[in-house]
Amino acid sequence: MGTRPVLVLLLGDIVRLRRPHPCGGKEWQIDRLGADVGLRCRTCRRHVLLERRVLENRISEFVERGDAEITAATSPGATPDL
Repeated sequence: MGTRPVLVLLLGDIVRLRRPHPCGGKEWQIDRLGADVGLRCRTCRRHVLLERRVLENRISEFVERGDAEITAATSPGATPDL
């Protein structure tokens, strides 16, 4: 395993990835967390799953942060620290 810290992701985060989606959209909303992270394109509404490690490498910036309370409520064992 690498020494790099885990990136804190929240439900509802809007992220911009390094390359645009084929539809031309550049922003994605995170709607599922776990080993695989669910993303929904904000332009065409297509849903994809990416491994967390792959997503962490592809994120170029956070456009908008999600709600920590919703994330904690949906995954009781995890309490995200911001």
